[in-house]
Amino acid sequence: MGRGKLSEFSTDSCMERILERHERYSSAEGQLVAIDTISQGSWTLEHAKLKARIEVLQKNQRHYMGEDLDSLSLKELQSLETQLDSALKNLRSRKNQMMFESISQIQKKDKALQEQNNMLSKKVKNKEKELAPLCPHEQQNQKSSPLVLQKPMQPFNVTGDVFQAVGNTGDHEGTNQTNTTIPSWMLSHIS
Repeated sequence: MGRGKLSEFSTDSCMERILERHERYSSAEGQLVAIDTISQGSWTLEHAKLKARIEVLQKNQRHYMGEDLDSLSLKELQSLETQLDSALKNLRSRKNQMMFESISQIQKKDKALQEQNNMLSKKVKNKEKELAPLCPHEQQNQKSSPLVLQKPMQPFNVTGDVFQAVGNTGDHEGTNQTNTTIPSWMLSHIS
């Protein structure tokens, strides 16, 4: 009870209210105690149920793993075998589905790579066609270029102030050797 003023306790009407409040509080406390007892009992019961359930699940897991089979009867073993067969069929079905999906993705990638390869081949062929007209033109330029010699050079003999070309200057048989005289001012640059 909380502290109150002295004037609250002086009248009879206040006393009645105090008693009513006391009865309410005491009945509320009794209800709370009863609720606590019930809830504690229900929690204990719930805990026992969960514990039993966990034990059953652990036992089943051991059975599925092929352990602790001695305690099972023939009927229980047959039931376990049926469950395992069913689980194995589901497992294989899922595995096959995943393999087919994987194969399908690989085939799509292969097809995409083949298409990309074909596109690149077409680009290479187009580039070759574009560059093909330039090649004969370059060959003609090279033929007319002074750097490319059409006939082999003939050796020169240097005697004194005169260079002489030795060998045939033409393709005709019976032509005599021609002597080419080079002025002496050109000899100074060569030597």
